[in-house]
Amino acid sequence: MERQHWKRIWVGSAGNMVEWYDWFVYASFATYFAGAFFPDDNPTAQLMNTAGIFAVGFFMRPVGGWLLGRVGDRRGRKAALTLTVTLMSASAILIAAAPTYAVAGYGGAAVLLVARLLQGLSVGGEYAASATYLTEASDPRRRGFASSFQYVSMTAGQIAGLGLLIVLQRTMSDDALHGYGWRIPFVVGALGAAVVFYLRRSMLETEVYEADASGGQERGTLRALWRHRREAFLVIALTMGGTVAYYTYTTYLTKYLSNSAGLPKRTATLVSFTALIVFACLQPLAGRLSDRIGRRPLLIGFAVGSTFLTVPIMALLKHAGSFWPALGLSLLALVVVTGYTSINACVKAELFPTGVRALGVALPYALANALFGGTAEYVALWFKDAGLESGFSWYVAGCAAVSLVVYVSMRETKDLDLTRMGKAESSHLTPAS
Repeated sequence: MERQHWKRIWVGSAGNMVEWYDWFVYASFATYFAGAFFPDDNPTAQLMNTAGIFAVGFFMRPVGGWLLGRVGDRRGRKAALTLTVTLMSASAILIAAAPTYAVAGYGGAAVLLVARLLQGLSVGGEYAASATYLTEASDPRRRGFASSFQYVSMTAGQIAGLGLLIVLQRTMSDDALHGYGWRIPFVVGALGAAVVFYLRRSMLETEVYEADASGGQERGTLRALWRHRREAFLVIALTMGGTVAYYTYTTYLTKYLSNSAGLPKRTATLVSFTALIVFACLQPLAGRLSDRIGRRPLLIGFAVGSTFLTVPIMALLKHAGSFWPALGLSLLALVVVTGYTSINACVKAELFPTGVRALGVALPYALANALFGGTAEYVALWFKDAGLESGFSWYVAGCAAVSLVVYVSMRETKDLDLTRMGKAESSHLTPAS
C-alpha cells in the first residue's frame, strides 16, 4: 500500500518537473538561441523578440487551464495528465528542431512561437491536473504531504535546468553553445516528457473521480464553475501573494543578486541553486505539518512573514556582498514562502466538488499566475528602471497582505471528505462571515 502511495505521488508530480524544466531552460538559454531565429544586426532586438515569444506562454496559461481543466473534469484526471505531457513533448521537440533564420528566415521564429503556445497550454493545465490527482489519490490524512510534491517537482525541474546550464557552460565553448548547444536541453526535455508519458499511460483513475456521479453534462463547464464563483475568486486571492513571492525568490532572485546586489553571476547562480535544493526538501515537511495542524496556520504564517519581512530581506540582500549572507537571506525568504507553496495545491483542490475540481483549480490559478506571478519580474525591473527599486519590495509585501486577509477569514479544509463534497457543502467553504 505504501509503495502504491509513493507511485501515485511520483506519477502525479513528475510532469511538473519536466514542465518547469522546459519553462526554465527557455528563459535561461534565450541568450544563446536568440540570434538563431532573428537577424543578427541588433542583439537587443533579438532578445526582445525572444522575450516576447516567451511572454505569449503566460497568456496561453489561462486558456490551457480552461481547456485541460475541462478535460480533467469530463474525461478524468488521467486523460488530462496524459494530454499535458503530450503537449510538453511536442513543444520541446519543436524548439529543438526549429530551423534557424539563416535556413528558413522567420519560419524558425514561427515554429518557436507555436512551441511556446503549446507550452503555455500545457503549463496551464498541468498544475491543476496534477494538484487534483495528488489530492484525490492520496490518503485523506496525508493530502498535505502528497500535494507538497507539486512544488518539490516544480523546483526539481528548475534545479535540473539550472544544473544543465552550469554543466554546458563549463564543458562547451561559447560559440558551440550559440551554434548548437542550446538545442541540447530541449532534446533532454522531450526525452523526459516521453518517459512521463509512458508512466502515465498505466496510471489508475482516482477513486474519488470514479465514485462521483454528479454534474452530468455540466461537468467541467464554465456554467458549473460559475456556481462556485466565490471559491474561484478565493483561489485568485489566496494565490496572489504566494505566486508573487515565489517568483521573486526563485526566478528573479539570480538577476537581483547579480544586477542589484553586485554579486558575480556565478556566485548568484550558485546561491539560487543551493537555496532551491533546500527549498525542495522543506516542502514535504511543511505539507506533513499541515496534515497535523491544518492548512490555515501555514498560510497565515507565510502571509505574515511575507508582509513584514519582504522589505528588510530585499534591502539586506542588496548589500549581502558575498555567498553566505546572500544564501542565508535567500533561505529565510524561502522558508517563509514554504508556508504557501507546500500546501496551496491541496487547499485549492479542497475548495471544489469533484465535478468541477480540475477546472476550479486550473482557470483561477492560471489567471492569478499570469496577472501576478508572470509579471513579477517585469514589475521589479520597471521599479528599478524608474529609480524606485525598493518599491517592488513593498509591492510584494502588499500582495501578501491582501492574501493574509483571505487566509484569516477562510475556513479550514484539512478534514473535508472529498467523496461527499456536493454543491451545498462546497458553498460553505467560502470565507467565514
